Amino acid sequence: MSNPLTASMSEVLALTRAGRLRQATDLIQRNLRFRNAPATARETSVDEIGDIIALPAPIARPATEPGNPRRAPATPSPASFERRTLRNAAGSLDYLLYRPSGLNDPAPLVVMLHGCTQSAEDFSRGTRMNALADELGFIVAYPEQTRSANAQKCWNWFRPGDQGKASGEPAVIAAITREIIAAEGVDSQRVYVAGLSAGGAAAAIMASAFPDLYAAAGVHSGLACGSAKDLPSALAAMRGGGSIREPASGGKYVPIITFHGDRDNTVHPVNSDRIHAAWKATPAMAGLKREVTTGCGRSGGAYRKTAMLDGEGRSMSESWLLKGAGHAWSGGSPSGSYTAKSGPDASREMLRFFMQHRLA
Repeated sequence: MSNPLTASMSEVLALTRAGRLRQATDLIQRNLRFRNAPATARETSVDEIGDIIALPAPIARPATEPGNPRRAPATPSPASFERRTLRNAAGSLDYLLYRPSGLNDPAPLVVMLHGCTQSAEDFSRGTRMNALADELGFIVAYPEQTRSANAQKCWNWFRPGDQGKASGEPAVIAAITREIIAAEGVDSQRVYVAGLSAGGAAAAIMASAFPDLYAAAGVHSGLACGSAKDLPSALAAMRGGGSIREPASGGKYVPIITFHGDRDNTVHPVNSDRIHAAWKATPAMAGLKREVTTGCGRSGGAYRKTAMLDGEGRSMSESWLLKGAGHAWSGGSPSGSYTAKSGPDASREMLRFFMQHRLA
């Protein structure tokens, strides 16, 4: 007499191929019960049948079928470059804000202060900061000076009322910074300020007046905070004369990187030395290792870099002296004013320096 399990195997296989696993199991169980088996005989479980016969796994349902929807990937938010206005008791200023597409929060913020006769848009083009924001993932703000405040659109870095945190232009720029931090998902520990010429002098003031707001600063062809108290002393400082007062930071050190052409006939390069000298007495500068390197930018232009390094190799202070360079942003784009194509890329080097630092 033929084995009932063998006789029904073709039907079992047909059922399993059709995915009718329950019916296949029942058929096997029926054929495993012989007439002389005791009534208490144990039935074979579904799991055990799976060990005996390798039943095919159910076919996975495609993710696009109804009942198994696939979550659509989030659409990155588009890049935006828009003009805004800040008004407070200290005054009002327009500023341009660039936010790259698909930026992850919390993001760093770089506040860029233009030079005399420049506009915020002009400065953004010349420094290429928006393109670097796309590449590296940060927000850029460009406060814009008004002609009503200064006929040449210079920041008034030489006026005592614009050199502290309580009032004047520094108070407005700081308010812009805080507004962006609150509104744009900025990492408040990674906020930086940089500028060119009068904007560089203003950046030095911001670092001195607000060491709890900015984690690092960049000054290109600028002057130290306290270099002047009026227009005549400002002209003297720009020629390399005069002196500086102590920083207003209460001894707190804000890491600073400077760039200055050794043939700058507008702002004497000794002013960059004075920026760094103003911080020598701070505790953070004690015990640092001095490192001097020389090189040449990718598009030409030799330089000498003096860096002060901590025990972990982090650069706390950098001074770049640009050989043969004048009063222009090193490695900048010709689409903006006061730029030099040759020399190291000041924008990229500033960002490298900035990203080493965050507020404690």
